[in-house]
Amino acid sequence: MEADVSQDHNEQEEEENGVVDFERFHVERTKMIQPTSLKDPKLEKLKKALLDWINSTLKAEHIVVQSLDDDLYDGLVLHHLLGSLAGVRLPLEEIALTSWAQIRKLEAVVGELDKRLRQPDNKWDVSLIHKKDLLATLHLLVAMVRHFQPELELPSDVKVQVALVEVSERGIRSDVQTEVLTGESHISTDCNRVERLLTLEAHKVAVVKQGLLGFVNRSMSRLGLHVSDLDKQFSDGVILLLLIGQLEGFFIPLCDFSLTPANHVQMLSNVSLALSLLTHLGLHVSSVQAQDVVAQDVAATLKVLYALFSKHAKQDEKMAAHYV
Repeated sequence: MEADVSQDHNEQEEEENGVVDFERFHVERTKMIQPTSLKDPKLEKLKKALLDWINSTLKAEHIVVQSLDDDLYDGLVLHHLLGSLAGVRLPLEEIALTSWAQIRKLEAVVGELDKRLRQPDNKWDVSLIHKKDLLATLHLLVAMVRHFQPELELPSDVKVQVALVEVSERGIRSDVQTEVLTGESHISTDCNRVERLLTLEAHKVAVVKQGLLGFVNRSMSRLGLHVSDLDKQFSDGVILLLLIGQLEGFFIPLCDFSLTPANHVQMLSNVSLALSLLTHLGLHVSSVQAQDVVAQDVAATLKVLYALFSKHAKQDEKMAAHYV
């Protein structure tokens, strides 16, 4: 009893003298995804997209990840991703068996990733990744996709409800907030820009179309082709397919499409192939149908061209954005 009185007296004396024991005010903060959000179809779609991306990236190394929750905590997968995406191979043991070795490996790998991602407000750290924190793991993987493969289209507008729990000497305090994992799709933004563009004055629409026309003709100059009418010359899909091949650096076999389409069916087949290629490249112009392009729908044609323009002509995009 005397010891308790003495301790209280000492604490009171310290406070009166301006001495504060900061250990008494230590607060532990944790964030957890709410169970309802874990069942959100958008979150499930994002997790699948990230799993597919990891397995596709590491296919040549015969690494298969089955769970984002359980398979990334020891640093092995992240180390191989770092090697495949950035060409960096650190002098680390391949398989870290002990917790200490896993944390040491994660510190090296995450440190290298942070240097490249350069995000001032990281929502992940080594401790969270090692504890299999799904929220931190998702934030890291999304940041990696955005940095290393920006053309890959992840599910847009994915948000989760997160419980923030603070544990201190004063008790437990909790709050629920919304945390954004992915924002609005840049492809959707491009489509919205085109739709807004078509509501503007005719001279502004003409300026942007002229900019797109210049972009197309610069890209097609090596083939000796010239486009003068955006509204009509893409309706059979031929120039669109050749443009995609030039921009992406691959050759589309002539047996796969009709170089001189003679009817509506062949034109529709060409445009469908072009849209399929765009989807494969991560340029999902989901609101565009092949029949719209064939029918010379100006909005559909411009959405396709603007998606390609946004990816391959970032500097010129500033000009178009000024008018949209």
